[in-house]
Amino acid sequence: MAIKEVSIGDISARSAAAEGEFKGDHLVVNMGPSHPATHGVLRLKLELDGETITKCEPVLGYLHRGDEKIAENMTYNQFVPYTDRLDYIGPIHNNVTFALAVEKLAGIKVPPRCEAIRLLCCELARLQSHLLGVGVYAMDCGSITAFMYTFTEREKLYSLMEQLCGARFTTSYTRIGGLMRDIPDGWLGNVRKVVDEMEPVIDELDALITRNRIFYDRAYGLGVITKEDAIAYGLTGPNLRASGVALDLRKDDPYLGYENYEFDVPIGSTGDCYDRWLVRMVELRESIKIVKQAIDNMPDGPWYAEEAKKIFAPRKDKVMTSMEELIQNFMIVTEGPQIPAGEVYFEAENPKGLLGFYIVSKGGGVPYRMKIRSPSFCNLSILPKIVPGHMVADVPVILGSLDFVMGECDR
Repeated sequence: MAIKEVSIGDISARSAAAEGEFKGDHLVVNMGPSHPATHGVLRLKLELDGETITKCEPVLGYLHRGDEKIAENMTYNQFVPYTDRLDYIGPIHNNVTFALAVEKLAGIKVPPRCEAIRLLCCELARLQSHLLGVGVYAMDCGSITAFMYTFTEREKLYSLMEQLCGARFTTSYTRIGGLMRDIPDGWLGNVRKVVDEMEPVIDELDALITRNRIFYDRAYGLGVITKEDAIAYGLTGPNLRASGVALDLRKDDPYLGYENYEFDVPIGSTGDCYDRWLVRMVELRESIKIVKQAIDNMPDGPWYAEEAKKIFAPRKDKVMTSMEELIQNFMIVTEGPQIPAGEVYFEAENPKGLLGFYIVSKGGGVPYRMKIRSPSFCNLSILPKIVPGHMVADVPVILGSLDFVMGECDR
């Protein structure tokens, strides 16, 4: 059996194919790394028999990030903006997870108000991520209208982020031991207004896509991931839950006080592309439910660990009036939060799955070693298992159902 390789967009290869030079039974086609359906710099090396895929090999590494090594050359707070870029669809969730990992190493317990604000922000990030995920997924299946619906709602969430921290996209809102600042006056009311307006839009989106015959025919029974395969390949998040595994760290290993909130964890039955859509649609509604509870029960008090003198920089008004506070601020800004020696692993329920940080510290303000466990990297590992046997036109649907972001794959 002869195999020829051709890249989409390669003019010479296309010409050769047109002239009949490729007479093998199978053809290797490179899809990506800048193909619109691959959602970032993902290259899929597909081996075809006609239009049927016989082999799929995902090829990563085009971003050349090096985040894990960069982290070892800067202070803990300086690395917070880099966590934004891991999953830039829901960046504030990465900020919070990284801060929680370092605080676990330092033995810091932040006040209840800080926890509640972080939890609220994490759920808004989940809404941001899922809205874009289902919108793009629907567009991959042919519905641009659905994408417009979700993009409009996501834009409102970005405006909320701008009110909160001054940045719409890359927030960098957390600090080790607290937050950049407290929530502004009236912000919680704005959040409630946005999520109240979002609920009927989700209902409309549900009616538009979930029962749409074209979408159903394209997604149902496609790219099935069994419960056993999902566990074996290390899938997490909605992709794992769609396969029938009810693992959600917010329930199973709560942090940020999630155990005090009422919400359900949806799971699928068949693990196909359709189930992955259904799970995310339900999770949108559950996140809104959590957001409303967080607004109703927002505690008063400090929003940073006041007792952590070597961790959290003092308030600006104190810096301007006290020599001791000025020196403390100088030391934390120049040398970083002083974290004790040790090692820690902490993971949280990111919108796309489990995001974990493994940190080794020799003491001081800079981590000695860091390893990041990103959900998208593991979720994409299932592609060689589920793509073969399907048609080329099915690949965008399968990719859209997995909802990945390449920023956290190339670390």
